[in-house]
Amino acid sequence: MKRKILVIEDNEQNLYLVRFILERSDYEVFAATDGLTGIELASRLKPDLILLDIQLPGMDGYTVARSLRKNPDFADTPIVAVTSYAMPGDREKTIESGCSDYIEKPIDPDTFVARVKKHLPDQKGGD
Repeated sequence: MKRKILVIEDNEQNLYLVRFILERSDYEVFAATDGLTGIELASRLKPDLILLDIQLPGMDGYTVARSLRKNPDFADTPIVAVTSYAMPGDREKTIESGCSDYIEKPIDPDTFVARVKKHLPDQKGGD
């Protein structure tokens, strides 16, 4: 059974790249281009992992992560921030908001799947 990954990302090029890499690695990918839609989609899909951009229209990724963590259904769901925010303190801010990890953009296609796999039960490690 394919693992479900929800990508909440408003940039079409970033979304295309992430989707391409993950689908090629046999994941089922769902996408939302804003935080509110992402929260609604997560509630319906119950994904195995959520990849979350921080800079989103309307509701930023920090707010999305905090909102998801308030729902007991997502207490153990990995939420990984995928963001261009790379200043000192940004990683800590994402973790404090409820994210499990932080991947800087631009993503490295050679290591991205391994970084994702380490957050999925029974798929520890990498390629």
